[in-house]
Amino acid sequence: MPREQALPEFDTETLVTTSQPFQLIVWNDEVNTFEWVIETLEEVCGHTHEQAEQCAYIIHFKGKYAVKQGEYEDLKPKCDAITERGIGATIEAMAE
Repeated sequence: MPREQALPEFDTETLVTTSQPFQLIVWNDEVNTFEWVIETLEEVCGHTHEQAEQCAYIIHFKGKYAVKQGEYEDLKPKCDAITERGIGATIEAMAE
């Protein structure tokens, strides 16, 4: 007769949710200045001046850059604030 083995206990009160992460993409254009993009990234995304400057150069040379990653609900207001300043921005799901 097989021996009974105790099953591990699980906390049934804890729910685990997984969600796909998103990224906030800022797009290059020929209208906005480096200074305006840098100021926007500092104020909207909370980047340091150095981070914002690096992002601005990558945006300029690559055409776009993911300046922030996170949950959609956190990125949406930032995306809206950036586009309200006349800078192109979108939110995209990150590839798994």
